[in-house]
Amino acid sequence: MASESGANSSGEYIAHHLTNLTFGQHTDGTWGIARSGEEIARMGFWSINLDSIGFSVVLGAVFMALSWAVARRVTTGVPGRRQNLIEITVEFVNNNIKSMFSHESKMIGPLALTIFVWVLLMNTMDLVPVDFIPALAQMAGVPYLKVVPSTDVNVTMGLALSVFALVLFYSVKQKGLGGFAAELSFHPFGKLGLPVNLILESVTLLAKPLSLGLRLFGNLYAGEMIFILIALLPWWGQWALSVPWAIFHILIIFLQAFIFMVLTIVYLSAAFAVEEH
Repeated sequence: MASESGANSSGEYIAHHLTNLTFGQHTDGTWGIARSGEEIARMGFWSINLDSIGFSVVLGAVFMALSWAVARRVTTGVPGRRQNLIEITVEFVNNNIKSMFSHESKMIGPLALTIFVWVLLMNTMDLVPVDFIPALAQMAGVPYLKVVPSTDVNVTMGLALSVFALVLFYSVKQKGLGGFAAELSFHPFGKLGLPVNLILESVTLLAKPLSLGLRLFGNLYAGEMIFILIALLPWWGQWALSVPWAIFHILIIFLQAFIFMVLTIVYLSAAFAVEEH
């Protein structure tokens, strides 16, 4: 059985690794970085998780820079490794779009590619050892640092709500405001079942961003928690468990990015569909 001090130190270790670097307004009216979980709670809604935003922007910039560098040197001959990787990724995304999206849109391709690669890069940060970057940051005076943006529900729900906004926009654009309202009001039980229809369809509609954002967050948060718990074990336990879990986690990292992309395509395909009943 762990001693009380050992339990406290383990709890503090876990809490430290699950706390974001947060910027917001202190109770005295000044703005700055929170130094404790209590300060973060008091900052409220308008606080910003600098680490989540920072790593998301950096990973997005890496994706853009890599794509730009490959596009500048693209060749029709034998492609290099980077060009081959980009072509495989684009072809993979394009094949999924062709199988699920039967409408004409110049937006769906770039959107699906961006979502897949960006979420994949954010998820891949989970394979970085849990103590490596936070320890370097702490030596530099940074109190907290979470390096996996997709373990922050603010990031995953931000992505999900962005997709949801596009779904609403194209639903109204393709079907008209009246058509979209009729779709919510008269399906599946016809005009006589309007109240029930509206409740059912509203729940279904609102469940889309919730399931999209919380699924990604839950899977990556759970994976990060397991890495943290493994780091609390003796060195031989870490070596015995961390490598197998990391190998298995590669599947989760890819699968969650793939699911997010697929659901985005499916939701937008439904938004573009105009049916007469």
